[in-house]
Amino acid sequence: MEEKRRFARLKEMWSRLSQNKLAVFGLIVIVLLVIVAIFAPIIAPYGYDEQNLQNAFQSPGNGFLFGTDEFGRDIFSRVVYGTRISLLIGFVAVAIAVVVGVLLGAISGYYGDKVDNVIMRLMDIVLSIPQILLAIAIVAALGNGLFNLMIAVGISSIPQYARIIRASVLSIKDQEFIEAAKAAGSSDFRIIFKHIIPNCLAPIIVQATLGVALAILTAAGLSFIGLGISPPTPEWGSMLSSGRSYIRDYSYMTLFPGLAIVLTIFALNVLGDGLRDALDPKLKK
Repeated sequence: MEEKRRFARLKEMWSRLSQNKLAVFGLIVIVLLVIVAIFAPIIAPYGYDEQNLQNAFQSPGNGFLFGTDEFGRDIFSRVVYGTRISLLIGFVAVAIAVVVGVLLGAISGYYGDKVDNVIMRLMDIVLSIPQILLAIAIVAALGNGLFNLMIAVGISSIPQYARIIRASVLSIKDQEFIEAAKAAGSSDFRIIFKHIIPNCLAPIIVQATLGVALAILTAAGLSFIGLGISPPTPEWGSMLSSGRSYIRDYSYMTLFPGLAIVLTIFALNVLGDGLRDALDPKLKK
């Protein structure tokens, strides 16, 4: 019976989401990007680090769809492989933020009093630091690299999820089904993870979708200033950074990775807005 209700809710949510053309467009774009990331070695005609100085600075269309860079590397292949890196950073960083943020927010909202005060004051301290500056500080301390970049972006995003889940927990922890679970002898652990968190998933899903976009943008910004992915690994932000020296004569070197960032961020944002309206129609403007 419970499975039927869940299926009915999912069907209703999809029905509302499918009526939002922009959200459907965003979903299609994200699915295509995931497919590109998975099958990058098949889609890319060249290796991302395959150099041929004789082909340096080839304009788009001369045997190279997006042209070549200063080392003769195919920009299309690097953008394709960069999709894998950027999406990996976005999803893993958000996963770190969601797991830690949801745990802290649920504990804070459920127990309240001193526990709530301590956790929320810590979150306020982190929130008082601009996210990009906090990420820069963490990467500077840990060093460059894919893993460190994901940790930096993830840690800097934790307070957002902690505050969202705390607000949701405060709104439902005194409801009758929670009181019934307590009366039945359920442990706090079971109540939090079995009854409270599943009922707080809607705002988390929406925030996570938007958070992936912000994580990709933050990672690109860090790579652009030299604190992200080290060459020759392709990442859209680092490609923009290396191409800016040649932007006057070879603007395509920055155009295509820039368009990849813009398209991905736009798709994630419109999908997040669509999910918000589908999961809670009362919020629809």
